[in-house]
Amino acid sequence: MGEIVGAGLLAHVPTIVLPEADRLELNEGKEITLVTGLRELRRDVFERDDYDTVVVLDSHWATTVEFVVTAQQRRAGLFTSEELPRGMCRMPYDFPGDPELARSVEKFADKHGTWITAIDDEYLPIYYATINLWKFLGEGLPDKRWVTIGVCQTGDMEDHLRLGRALADGIAATPGRRVLLIASGALSHTFWPLRELRDHEASDPVHIRTPEAREADHERIAWFKEGRHDKVLDTMDAFWKFRPEARFFHYLMLAGALGERACAAPARQYGEYENSIGTGQAHLWFDRPADGWTGTGTSAPRTPHSRH
Repeated sequence: MGEIVGAGLLAHVPTIVLPEADRLELNEGKEITLVTGLRELRRDVFERDDYDTVVVLDSHWATTVEFVVTAQQRRAGLFTSEELPRGMCRMPYDFPGDPELARSVEKFADKHGTWITAIDDEYLPIYYATINLWKFLGEGLPDKRWVTIGVCQTGDMEDHLRLGRALADGIAATPGRRVLLIASGALSHTFWPLRELRDHEASDPVHIRTPEAREADHERIAWFKEGRHDKVLDTMDAFWKFRPEARFFHYLMLAGALGERACAAPARQYGEYENSIGTGQAHLWFDRPADGWTGTGTSAPRTPHSRH
């Protein structure tokens, strides 16, 4: 039986893969803590031997008529971003996939009333929400398998929770799998306009697009640290006003896999809450509690979650 042994909500902003000199120039001579945070997370979690597969829930990969999970034996090549080719250009990547796990997840689509297809096409595009985190957390660890699942642009909150439920079942049905989940994406996500954004490239949160968005991000970070996933889920209508990246679907898939409102796992933060040209960014990691993802031994009572 497979299991989820850790999970994270992690930032993938392009600045983390820029040369150090460029990062310092953009950030008033200081290193951005999103970089140092990922280095610490790698040492604490990703260099351990107690997992074999990483599943990235990629906020940049938007499908339309179904969820797609990568099923290649191996993915390798050079990545240049169509969005920011000057900063992310010909980046090499090479890692094994996990087709057995991908096809296991696909099998649980009907059970959860959704549509999931495992795709092993070697020409399937890859996105920097996966690549940038692999560069920090996976490169140099050649035996660790990486799989990506995209958000579905025609789906809603319930659809993405259903994907998460199917993902958890698919992992459980794959013998011996020990999996880390990454929800790759931002919190509030409104950029400064082009003619203004170069005045707001430093990481200081004062540059977040609005004070209200900054406050909404801080509120949710505090809830995550308290293990109150129920509060985050129950206030999604309010958070959507601040345009979280991909409507926060990357997190909703993660929540669906971890038990939704019953999830009791508190976050620890790596690095600081930082700005990226108006958007709110943070690295939050959830260790599996000793009594499981939905354990309530030391946490507040949870509202039962529905299975529509």
